[in-house]
Amino acid sequence: MNKLLILFFGLVAFPVMTFAQTGSIAEPVRYVGGEIADPTVHDGKLRLAVGVENRQVLRANRTHPEKADNFGWTYNHAPNIAYWNNRFFLQYISGAIDEHVAPVHTMLSTSPDGRNWSRPQVVFPEYKAPAGVKIPEGYTGYMMHQRMGFYVAPDGRLLVLGFYGHTEHPFGKGGIGRVVREVYKDGSFGPIYFIRYSSYNEWNESNTSYPFYTKSTDKGFVVACKSLLADKLMTLQWLDEDTGKDNNYFPLGAARDSLEATSFYHRKDGKVVFLWKKSMCALSDNEGATVSHPVKAPTLIMPGGKNWGQQTKDGRFAMVYNPIATQEYRYPLIVVTGDDGIIYDNMLVVHGEVPARRFFGRWKDFGPNYTRGIVEGNGNPPGNDMWLTYSVNKEDIWVSRVPLSVKYEVSGEVHDNFDKLEIGGAVPDWNIYAPQWAPVNIAPFPDSKNKSLELSDSDPYDYAKAVRVFQTGTNVKLKLKIYSKQNDTGMLRIDVNDRYGNRPVRLWFDENGNLYAQDGNTPKLLKKYVTGKWYDMAVDVNATLKGDYSVVINGETVLKNAQLAEAVKSVERLSFCTGAYRNKPDRTTPNQQVSPPLTGADEQVQTASFYIDDVHIISK
Repeated sequence: MNKLLILFFGLVAFPVMTFAQTGSIAEPVRYVGGEIADPTVHDGKLRLAVGVENRQVLRANRTHPEKADNFGWTYNHAPNIAYWNNRFFLQYISGAIDEHVAPVHTMLSTSPDGRNWSRPQVVFPEYKAPAGVKIPEGYTGYMMHQRMGFYVAPDGRLLVLGFYGHTEHPFGKGGIGRVVREVYKDGSFGPIYFIRYSSYNEWNESNTSYPFYTKSTDKGFVVACKSLLADKLMTLQWLDEDTGKDNNYFPLGAARDSLEATSFYHRKDGKVVFLWKKSMCALSDNEGATVSHPVKAPTLIMPGGKNWGQQTKDGRFAMVYNPIATQEYRYPLIVVTGDDGIIYDNMLVVHGEVPARRFFGRWKDFGPNYTRGIVEGNGNPPGNDMWLTYSVNKEDIWVSRVPLSVKYEVSGEVHDNFDKLEIGGAVPDWNIYAPQWAPVNIAPFPDSKNKSLELSDSDPYDYAKAVRVFQTGTNVKLKLKIYSKQNDTGMLRIDVNDRYGNRPVRLWFDENGNLYAQDGNTPKLLKKYVTGKWYDMAVDVNATLKGDYSVVINGETVLKNAQLAEAVKSVERLSFCTGAYRNKPDRTTPNQQVSPPLTGADEQVQTASFYIDDVHIISK
């Protein structure tokens, strides 16, 4: 605990603060890395966690609901993820336009591999009160909310949960209660029951729309619910939706009222670490029966977005959050890692892209936020990865696959021809950013034995991106092949980046059949390009403060000793992207200024597809 010592010098008393050891209840976790996020760019000028795969589960669509969720609702947020019965399960809340404004229901999507997701279906519908029960004064309707999504019972049953409350304040006196239903192995759902009523009100079976779980005739379901209710760690996730006026579940005293979005994991010594929004944390040495007084970790910078923590399959630990202090601009999404669940280092980007927010809505903060992983006990997907889910702009739902162990450095030469990879499968060591309308995949092109990496784009407001991190160096030789299916639409941007994301080398295929390169501050036309032809490119980079680069295409030198667009000391990434560089929205972009939907936001544009093959990089 913190202690205040008083040292007397003459008649003046000087307070001296001393601190207990990191890892104690005074400071459960500490970030010791020197990296902090630069708020002027989407990726914070941080290094990438190598090989992260970002894929979009849902792209909101207001005018063509059949292309999204069959409702056309554009507020989508707060996802949870589990793995059960050889499938991923993901649920999220969905509202018509605004946060905390009816109608709001909960949707659920599943996937066999984390890449291909089913169309979402309603798992908890809009709440309809029984006849004669009126909305209390001060509220405007009903809404679904959830801090906890799934529970795998001891007998293997999967329960899905949510919380019904009143808009615009579903917590405390605005809460109705928590509901539960079973997910069956055939994909269907069992009946909806209340598992707990709000402790602040007089809700019960007589004035709510669903029966209490004990009325179920399925004895195994009732046992599963009781098992959940007895699990202090699981029920602590319910904390801020119903802080427990009756003190049944929440051993946190008065401090519980200021805690939001519980995340927990077990340290190697068996103690449980609790993490909440706004850098709050605590410890328990008895599985949550009692919890230390929550404290603010001084080294964790974060807004009202969630903090996720877990032990990873490699025996290490990870925390994932937005490392910024501004509430409305929640980017980037980062991971920090450590060996003991106490000390964390190496702040690396998980998701550093912020596309345009297509639909205005109240409290729809910019960026990837509200991340959640798979809660302890809720499944173990195949592979050596950490799986995360989150919303972007509180509009679209995404997942990330983070390879373990998390790293930012690559050693040795790169020789990627993609031939031995599974079509539509993972792309080892490549960072993938793949919206639904701008997918990135291993493709059987030119044929099933000679594969390539395809970037395809029909999204008017987003792009496909693939990045290969390589050994940091100043003298870099890159060789690659590019094939374009068209030369009258779309673009492919090729950048060589340093560790901060600076772009000293810039080339691009434009929508008019031109291949350009940047020479200092001057764009230079290198040549016209045509469809149906592979372009063998060799780029030699001298990445020093006054460096240069040269480009050879199909054996012809088309650029020699061009000036770097930006001064750098080294480079370590090769980036392919189907759109122009973007840095909007930024911290000056109005977040709550009412505006119409972006023009054509719900319409696909003409598809542009590019293929990348035989990537070879030697860096010294």
